[in-house]
Amino acid sequence: MNIEIRKLTPDLVDDYVHFFDTTPHATYKDEHKCYCVWWCNDDYEGKDLTSSVAERRDYAIQCVKGDNIQGYLAYCDDKVVGWCNANTKSDCLKCYCWRRFMGSVPTEESIHGIKVKSIFCFAIAPEMKRKGIAKRFVARVCQDAVQDGFDFVEAYPNKKFIDEAEDFMGPVTLYEKSGFAVYYETEQKLVMRKQLK
Repeated sequence: MNIEIRKLTPDLVDDYVHFFDTTPHATYKDEHKCYCVWWCNDDYEGKDLTSSVAERRDYAIQCVKGDNIQGYLAYCDDKVVGWCNANTKSDCLKCYCWRRFMGSVPTEESIHGIKVKSIFCFAIAPEMKRKGIAKRFVARVCQDAVQDGFDFVEAYPNKKFIDEAEDFMGPVTLYEKSGFAVYYETEQKLVMRKQLK
């Protein structure tokens, strides 16, 4: 099996939306297709992305073209089989999910000039799960973060497994095996970091 990880660029927008159009993820209900618009470096204020799948899809296209949604696509035989959202932490503090779920996660590092790349979520085609794709994503995020001058890569797994829909940020063991250590704890999540410098 030949898996290729490609960084999301505007010219891959059609591949990106097609993956979310056709791949069951989260709750496996069509009305819950997220297009990963909840984690981006755009200010959520004044936007209603809960109203329809079509609006989320259109917004996703706009965000990919504008470099607001960032991350990586996994390809197998030229078909997208996975997605990993990874973005600059300090740029995403006004996105929907950060405001909703991450309020207790420390953010003071940007004041001190420390650059943190965050891994926010994974979506992997059901038939491709448990084949090491998430591990490849994490390795690529870390590799590119080093080249881009980041100090840390940070991830936010749940302390305990809930279910696939709730554990879209990846399991603790994925990060432990990739050299991450616990940096901080919230009520339900671990903040795990890998030092790059």
